[in-house]
Amino acid sequence: MGDPRRFNAKGWLLRTADFVSFPLAGIATQATVGRINDAVAALVGGLVAGAVIGTGQWLAARRRLGDSLAWIAATAAAMGIGLLAGAWVVGYGTSIGELALMGAITGVPVGAVQAFLLRDRVARSWVWAAAIPLLWALGWAVTAAARVGVDRQYAVFGAFGAITFMALSGVVLDRLRAATPAAPSQQHRPPAGTA
Repeated sequence: MGDPRRFNAKGWLLRTADFVSFPLAGIATQATVGRINDAVAALVGGLVAGAVIGTGQWLAARRRLGDSLAWIAATAAAMGIGLLAGAWVVGYGTSIGELALMGAITGVPVGAVQAFLLRDRVARSWVWAAAIPLLWALGWAVTAAARVGVDRQYAVFGAFGAITFMALSGVVLDRLRAATPAAPSQQHRPPAGTA
């Protein structure tokens, strides 16, 4: 067994490779609702994209994330609500600033529900809730800066933003894991009734 505080490069690489769930979520959303240009498209698009992204996240880090159904359903619901609110606030605009703001707003409920699910699995899960809105905003800013066709009003950012998001969120998750005290093993517990 290695030092649990060391950076888990293998886990980080696996999580970063999960960036493909974002383009897949974009394709699924485009096929389902098309452009995110009204409230119904934003809500349904967020639900679809959140389900795909939540599934990808769970597959890449299932030991850390716990129950698959809870993680996927919570991510889908939170993204549906977040994208509905974020897209409405920016008037469905696609400038870098509008997309970054939409991403931050989308990230608030996503980060909150995921942090809630992580509360018994990592130390300081509130850090996850604080980081995710910033990382969603950054994902959109990177995608828009790369001149990806954001004017098509996608539900999620593209591959450049997804790699950025997954790499940085993977670092956050690894550091939260490293800060989590290990549960004492059954072998090292004192027998009951001794003091």
